[in-house]
Amino acid sequence: MKGTSPRRFCIARFWTRKSSKRFDARSIKFRRSESTQSTVATDDSEAQLQMDTDSNSSDLGLTPVKLSQKTAKHGYKGWQQRQPTRSWLCLSAAVFLTSLILTLLSLLVYFNIHLRAQIPRNDIQRLITSWGKPGTPTEARSHYPTEFSRGIIPIPCHSHNDYERQVPLYDALQAGCISVEADVWLRDDNLLVGHTQNSLTAARTLQSLYLEPLLSILTRQNAPEKTSETSSGQTSFPFAANVSGIFETNTSISLTLLLDIKTDGQATLPVIERQLEPLRTKGWLTHTSDSTLIPGPITITGSGNTPFELIQMEKGNRDIFFDAPLAQFWGEDIDASSTNRTVFNPQNSLYASAPFSEIIGKPWHGVLRPAQVDLIRAHVQAAAAQGLKVRYWDTPAWPVKLREHVWDVLVKEGVGVLNVDDLEAVKSRKW
Repeated sequence: MKGTSPRRFCIARFWTRKSSKRFDARSIKFRRSESTQSTVATDDSEAQLQMDTDSNSSDLGLTPVKLSQKTAKHGYKGWQQRQPTRSWLCLSAAVFLTSLILTLLSLLVYFNIHLRAQIPRNDIQRLITSWGKPGTPTEARSHYPTEFSRGIIPIPCHSHNDYERQVPLYDALQAGCISVEADVWLRDDNLLVGHTQNSLTAARTLQSLYLEPLLSILTRQNAPEKTSETSSGQTSFPFAANVSGIFETNTSISLTLLLDIKTDGQATLPVIERQLEPLRTKGWLTHTSDSTLIPGPITITGSGNTPFELIQMEKGNRDIFFDAPLAQFWGEDIDASSTNRTVFNPQNSLYASAPFSEIIGKPWHGVLRPAQVDLIRAHVQAAAAQGLKVRYWDTPAWPVKLREHVWDVLVKEGVGVLNVDDLEAVKSRKW
């Protein structure tokens, strides 16, 4: 400053700083005083609130509860934290109720349209709706004698170990199999069916599981209207050439019943012949007459311990045929003049069978080698030359891709039947 000595200037700056510090100190002291008064007021409010609460609780006979300062301080904050959870619950309940309402409306609209379509609008619809119902004029007209297998397409498959299925015989027929297999055990002049001796029961017999059902099915398929009465009043069934088979879509196909004899063949085969008499009497068995093969709806074939010599002895009238071993008339060590190639023929045999894994071998990396395919083709041609059908058992069942590949090759090369365990898989194939 002009006109001010240095000494006076220093004194002025000193008093200015000191006055500023005094002012700051007074401000701080004033703020502390306000804070203290506010705290006291808050404490007084809380104390008054506590006294009012205690007084009200005493009037109601309740035990007074002291509210802590922490609870009073954080109560509103906790309420704020609980709000998102409640919001999500409300939103979820709203979405659920909306979905429920929409579902009920959709069902209401669907059933309204569906039920309206069921209401007949003219006489034709009324007739279709009531067709075949009890008490109507069309009750007797809705049944067809051959509707047992209506719509089932027969396919060249063999139901392996058919007796182990949920419903023996009928499961295979539903899938369209033209060949079924049953393991037969002789027990006290009765034929039991099962895979092992421990699985045999008196109720599961060859008659109860196969012969009696087949007799009933063919009786329905060949209705009495197709027969004529003799002079004695008895019903005579038609000749084998006019008999209808099991499958309505192709009545000329014969169902093969492959009997794998597990006990002594010399003792078991005569019992089988006796139990076949009802089917034999009605002319429903494939048989030979004077060296002529006469096809029938059922073809009985013996395997396992079936004695070929006993089958071969029945030259005039034979109705049990043999499951010939493929290995006995095929191989590099058997020449063309061998009797093994000619002893098995349509007069005494139906199949030429062999285990796939032994005679063909295992596929290489999931694919049959060209040499294996050529061997299958040679087997089929050799069997066809003798009038027989090739049947491989023990074919690969897993993995599924390998099984499908083997089935494709076998069908393409012309085997007689596929030996299958999975009926649904073979039924779903594109034949």
